Parts: sequence; C-alpha cells; structure tokens
Amino acid sequence: MSEATTTPWGCTKERIFQALPPIWPESLLTEIRERISSRKSKIIVLDDDPTGTQTVYDIPVITEYSAASLAREIRTLGPGFYVLTNSRSLTPQESQLLHRELASNLLEALQSQAPPAAATEVCLISRSDSTLRGHFPMEIEVLAEVLGSPDAVFIVPFFAEGGRLTIDNVHYLAEGDVLTPVARTPFAQDPVFAYQACNLREWVVEKAQGTISGDRIRSISLDDIRCGGPNRVLELIWTLPKGTFCIVNAVDYRDLEVFTLATLEAEAQGRWFLFRSAASFVATRFGLEAKPPLTVNELCSGDSQIGGLVVCGSYVPLSSQQLANLCKQKGITAIEFDVRKFVNALSPDAYLKQLGDEIRCQLLAGNHVVLFTSRQVIKNFPPQESLVIGRRIAAALAHVVRDLAVRPRFLIAKGGITASELATKGLGVTRAIVRGQALPGVPVWELDESSLYPGLKFIIFPGNIGEANSLALLVQRLTSVN
Repeated sequence: MSEATTTPWGCTKERIFQALPPIWPESLLTEIRERISSRKSKIIVLDDDPTGTQTVYDIPVITEYSAASLAREIRTLGPGFYVLTNSRSLTPQESQLLHRELASNLLEALQSQAPPAAATEVCLISRSDSTLRGHFPMEIEVLAEVLGSPDAVFIVPFFAEGGRLTIDNVHYLAEGDVLTPVARTPFAQDPVFAYQACNLREWVVEKAQGTISGDRIRSISLDDIRCGGPNRVLELIWTLPKGTFCIVNAVDYRDLEVFTLATLEAEAQGRWFLFRSAASFVATRFGLEAKPPLTVNELCSGDSQIGGLVVCGSYVPLSSQQLANLCKQKGITAIEFDVRKFVNALSPDAYLKQLGDEIRCQLLAGNHVVLFTSRQVIKNFPPQESLVIGRRIAAALAHVVRDLAVRPRFLIAKGGITASELATKGLGVTRAIVRGQALPGVPVWELDESSLYPGLKFIIFPGNIGEANSLALLVQRLTSVN
C-alpha cells in the first residue's frame, strides 16, 4: 500500500482496491439499530451546511438551537435529529460563538429532561465537508470545552456518494478509476479553508496550527477494520489516550458499520466520543439501510400549472458545468443574478425587485426558471470578507424567493450556503423532515407548517455532487409530469 500514500496524483483505484483485504462479510446494521434502541440515547448532528442531510431519511432537522427547541427534539420519539448551524459560511469568531452558545443550550436542554441527562448520554456528531473544508479543529475544541473532554475525537471523512475514500490515512477523491488525494484538488485551494497535507495525520497538525501535536493522533486502518472486525477496533479504541484524535479509514459502508458497532460497545461501557465526519457516517450511526431516490410524485407537490424554480449560487467547477447543461435544456428560462451589479448597486433592493418580478411572471406562465449567480468569482478579498460577501449574496437570493408570492411547482437550491439562506430566510423554515434523496447525495426536506410553503419538498443539491448532466436530468424528470 505504500504506492497509495506516496503517489500524490492519479492513483489507480482498481490497483489499490486489489491490495485491500475483503470487506467484513456480513451487514451489522440490524445489530447497530438494536444497540441504539436499547440505549435510548439521542444522536445529535451539528451540521455546518444543509447538504449534510444527504444520506438520511425520516430524520428531523431544526434550524435554530434554543434550549427549548433542543429539549423538545430530545423528548421527541426517534433516534435523533440534525441542527443546522451553517457555520461553514461564518468567520472563525462567529462559528466559535455559535458553538459555545449551542453547547451551553444543549446542556440546559439535557438538564431539563426528567430525569436530567448529561452530555455523555448523547452521541454528538459534528458533520462537515467530505473535502475537509470547515472550521476544524476549533468547532470540536469549543464543544469539548463546554460539554467536557471526550475520550477520543474520531475523524471520519469517508463519503461514498461523492467518491471520497480514506486509505492509509490519505483522503482521496475517486473519479472513474482514478484516485487523487483531495489535497491535490481544487477543494483544497478554497479561499477560506485551504490546506496542503495529503495524509490526514499531517492535515490535523496543519489545521491545528501547532495546538495538536503528532503524538495525539492515531488511526484505525482498513486492515484493523476488515481483518479484525468490531472486536479488533474496540481493542484499539480502549488503547487510545484521552483526548486522542483518531483517523478512521474507510472505502465502503461496511467499513463504517464495523467501526460504528465498536464505538457503540465502547459507549455502553462508559466511553464518550466526539465525531467529526462527512455524511456517510451519520447514516450508519443511525443504522439506516439504503433507500432508493424519491419518485417524481414524491418530489412535486405544487400546482402543475406553475413553473419550477432552481436557484444556483454555488460556483465550484462542477456546479458551473451542471448549470451550463441545464440552461441548454428546452423550456428553461435562465435569469442571471449579476453579482458585481448587485454589490455595486446604488439601490440593491430595486435590483432584487426587478429580478423577482421577472421570475414571478415566468413561473405564473408555467415556465421553469433557473436563477443563477454570475460565474465570475470576486477575488482579492481576505478570507473572512469573502465569507461575508458570500453570505450577502445568498441572503439576496433568499430575499428574491421570499418575495415571489408564488409557490413554485418544485424548488431546487444549488450549493450549501445558498440552500441554508433559502431555507431560513427565504422559506422561514424552523423545522423540517428529511424525506430522502432526489438523487444519491441530494437531500429533500419536507417543510413544516410554520414555513412559507408548508409541505413543499425543498431539494438541496450540493455543489460538488453528481455528473455534469445530473442537474439537467433531475429537472427533466421533474418537468416530465404535468
């Protein structure tokens, strides 16, 4: 396996997979669900971006985190829930304040239960990006400061639906038969969350900027998981010094099942962990079986005489390719949100009203609209200012949707920050149910009665998911039934 870790570009997936031990021979999901049920412990997922619900179904998500809201969800039947923090769009200082307040509210919510509960009685997952962008390790450290130091922090970035695989502590992006370390892709050049290290042990040290030393970092290998199974992984967990950051290697959901069952046994024996993971681990921790994508009838609940709306704020290369293919599709009206014009406008509200009026007319005429931000990224801004501008643009898109005064036949948000702003500020969502996926990795929320459009299926299409024609094909499906 040394080639996998020393070749930084274009590793052959087939060659690497042939060198791996076979996956664990049996599914462990039934036993995982039984363990979850017997413990009656809540799983709470703090999601830094609404795309993180992309692997689950029939799970609530709340968009505000008051102690009362958290307490209500803890009392509600079901294995757990999501809390949308949208912290990836925040500055480090803003995210730090948010997580400190959220953790304090969680403690208050747990104490309000009858009988009172402790933080160690919940499973807390900090769900973040599978390409390693986000406020790490700060968010984990704030949670630990308020809730208590965990026995270990597990880092689980594997994301099957997006081709993110972790082998020999190197995190890869799979494209066809080629594996490329994520650190050698454009994701690692993000203007806010850039990094250089391919090996995740080195990545932790890099992101911690000297606050986490190499001797506090361990890993669980694929050999441990596949050859030794849950017992071997549990044995390794018991050897971890308190406060360890532990990398979990995985290239298949079965690898996560082995790891999850071992952590459940350790928790049953008194250990408490924090998890920093991508979306795949969340589904396994809930014990969810795979479920096919939702049907067109399950996705469209609006008036068939009204057009559908796609709002594309994501500007990563794949999103731009998908947008271009969608705009070529017959029956699509493309309306550009000119970022420079908006940022420099003497009257931004007038510009937004103009856009809204045009979209409303098209929707009422039964035409399908894609509202997209101009593709030119505004550069030469410091990272924190880039975040502020990004939020301002997403809030403007949400403003346009909120003031449409017409419920679209379907609504797709392209990009995480865009989806978060549309949900909270555009649609007034405080609680929704994740019903499943429109495509693998594309979550669908059913909005509750307090939202602007109760019962609307809100489709959240991540910026870096699918093929170049995936968005166009999805819209084609949604527009094929009258």
